Amino acid sequence: MVLPDSYTTALLLTILSMICWGSWANTYKLAGKWRFELYYYDYALGVLIAAVVAAFTFGTLGFDGFLFMDDLMRAGKRNMAFGFAGGVVFNLANMLLVAAISVAGLAVAFPVGIGLALIIGVILNYVINPQGNPTLLFTGVTIVTAAIVTDALAYRAHALAQAKQRIKAGLTRSTIPKVSWKGIVLSLASGLLMGSFYPLVELGKQGDAGMGPYAIAFIFALGVFSSTFVFNLFFMNLPVQGEPVEILEYFRGTWRQHALGLAGGAIWATGTISNFVAASAPPEIQVGPAISYAIGQGATLVSALWGLLVWKEFRGARGSVKLLLGMMLVLFALGLGLVSVAPLYAG
Repeated sequence: MVLPDSYTTALLLTILSMICWGSWANTYKLAGKWRFELYYYDYALGVLIAAVVAAFTFGTLGFDGFLFMDDLMRAGKRNMAFGFAGGVVFNLANMLLVAAISVAGLAVAFPVGIGLALIIGVILNYVINPQGNPTLLFTGVTIVTAAIVTDALAYRAHALAQAKQRIKAGLTRSTIPKVSWKGIVLSLASGLLMGSFYPLVELGKQGDAGMGPYAIAFIFALGVFSSTFVFNLFFMNLPVQGEPVEILEYFRGTWRQHALGLAGGAIWATGTISNFVAASAPPEIQVGPAISYAIGQGATLVSALWGLLVWKEFRGARGSVKLLLGMMLVLFALGLGLVSVAPLYAG
C-alpha cells in the first residue's frame, strides 16, 4: 500500500483533506431545492464507491508487498467493529451538519460544528496517541474555541438584524425580533459526535490485528452507507425543516442532483482517506492522528470562505457583524497554525 515517506508528503495529504472536507458541501448547495435527506442517499453511495476505488488502487500499489485484501483478512473483529462504529457515529454527525447547513448555511454550520469537533477530536486523539507539542496544540485549541464563540455571536447579531428588518417591512405579525438557534444547536450536536468518530478509527488501527488506512477507510465507509438507511428514516419523517418527505421523491430527482450527491460523497471520502493515510505515516515523520485530524479540520476556514464569498450567506451584514466574521477567520487561522506546527516542536 502507498504511505507517505516524508513530513512534507504527509502534510500535503492533510491539506488535501482540509480542502476536500471544506468543499464537498458545495455540491449540496448546487443541488438547489433538493432536500438534504434525499441528497444524502447519493452522498453515502459516493463515499462507499470512493473507498472501494482507493482500496484497490493505492491500497494495492506500493513496494511493501502488503495489499488491501491482506490487511482486511488479518484484521481483528474488534478492530473492524471500531472502524464500523466510527463510520456510524460520523454519519449521524454529518447528517446533523448537513441539516444545520440547510438551516443556517456553510459559514455557521462548519465553524461551529467542525470547530467543536476539532476541540474534542484533538484532545481525545492526543490521549490515545500523544504526538506533538502539547503547549502549542492546546493553545491552538483554545483559540479555535474563541473563534467558535465569535462566529456564533456574528450569526446571532445578523439574524437579529434581519428579524428587525422583517418587522419594519411588515413581513411578520410579531413585533418582537426573535432569533432561531436551531442552526447553532444542530451544529453543536454535530460537533459533539463529529469529534468522537476519529478516536474510534484510531482504536481500529491499533494492536497486532489493527487495520491500515485503506482497510479502515473501507470498513468506515460501510458504516456510513449502511447507517444512512436507518438515520434517514428519522430525518425524513421528523424533518428539521419543512414537511416530511417520502422515499419516492428520491426517484423524482434529476440526474444532475444525483450526480452532485455522488460527487459530494467522493470528494469527502478523498479527503478522509488522505487524512487516514497521513495519520498512518511512520512515527519518525511525526504526523500522528491528533495533528492530522486537527489540520484537516482547517475545513472550517475553507467552508466559511465558500459561504461568505461565494454563497453570500451574510449578504447585507452590518459593519459590526463583518468585524466579528473577520475576527473569526483570523482566530481559526491562528489556532490551526499553532496546531499544524506542533509536531515540529515535539521536543
